Amino acid sequence: MLILNNSGPVKLLGVIAGVVILNISILSPGLLGVAIGGSSTLETATGITLLVVSLLIVLYGSYTLLFKRAQVHTVPPLETRDDYIAELNRYLGVRVLKEDVGLAIDQMMRMDKKKLTLLNVLAGRFEREELSFRKFHTVIQEVEKLLYLNIRSILSKLSVFDAAEFSQFTGTINSGRFPGTFIQKKNALFNEYFSHIKGGLAANEEILLKLDQLLLEISRLGSTDYDTALEMPCMQELTALIGQTKLYQ
Repeated sequence: MLILNNSGPVKLLGVIAGVVILNISILSPGLLGVAIGGSSTLETATGITLLVVSLLIVLYGSYTLLFKRAQVHTVPPLETRDDYIAELNRYLGVRVLKEDVGLAIDQMMRMDKKKLTLLNVLAGRFEREELSFRKFHTVIQEVEKLLYLNIRSILSKLSVFDAAEFSQFTGTINSGRFPGTFIQKKNALFNEYFSHIKGGLAANEEILLKLDQLLLEISRLGSTDYDTALEMPCMQELTALIGQTKLYQ
């Protein structure tokens, strides 16, 4: 899809001016000896070639400078935390998204810290070969996947959010240019984007809170409580949360 490039006309005028000056310089009598209809066939051919090339330059410049192809950004393959952070960083410069994007990055950092703390505590309570340790470890890994799945969903929404259009729209809300019904529909559309992003962030905060609760419950375990460790309320809640992963895909 082609869209109008607002800065194109000024640049195109510069191109045209350059082409005109070049043609005048070359075709002016007494300068380079090139003339159309002159005594030499070579002169005539050179002059015609110059005019044709000049026309092509102006036509190509008109197309490339007045119009630009709309680029739709798609979320690239994301494998590591750094991949996610790099993709989120694309939107840190957008004022209306900066706070939410910063929170998403912070959530991943906190997830890493809580995961490391939990595994260290578990290693002090259980042998790594024990079933209880493996069960806890699996749950923590699955919850981490769910948090990143929420981040990926947020990135999918961000990839189709047009920040420039949003800024332009908010700048004309009170101009009287658009009817109230249109403004309501447009606001509803943008609010849907923001609601989805904030919903994903809220879900991640819930995950991080449950991990804190799990850490507290593990710290309360006595030496004879290992058999009931997997029945802890927070553990059950996390297991149920993991079971809902398909709802986020």
